[in-house]
Amino acid sequence: MSFRSRWSRACRWWPGPAEIDITNAEALRSALLTAAADGHGTVVVDMTRTRFCDSSGLHTLIAAHRRAQAKGREVLLVIPSITVLRVFALTGMDRVIPTVTSLAEALAHTGRGDEQPGRPWEPVTDPGQATATGAAVPAPCGGPDR
Repeated sequence: MSFRSRWSRACRWWPGPAEIDITNAEALRSALLTAAADGHGTVVVDMTRTRFCDSSGLHTLIAAHRRAQAKGREVLLVIPSITVLRVFALTGMDRVIPTVTSLAEALAHTGRGDEQPGRPWEPVTDPGQATATGAAVPAPCGGPDR
């Protein structure tokens, strides 16, 4: 499994999978560690579709957070699911990695929340990404895939 991102001047955006567990955590970890070290100010991990995150997923996200901090950058998680938020609260991760509940909040945090519809942040279909059912995943960042 591979994970592709979208990027802009302010951030790199990763659509999270429906489940983050031992079967995909290593691929996600590799992608996020690279993104955290590559020069973008913020790595936004959009976990809007994520309904399950086990300890390997938590370790993946904390590793990306630590790498980003070491490079003077940050990881920002978008987690609207109460179930997933509960896991982060119980483990204390919600106090370690900045977390918001919507992509709009994340964009505002990165300084890109002023984008108007039709601009690069408007969701577009990225044929390289698909949900578990095969539906296309919307991507808020403009620019080429990396």
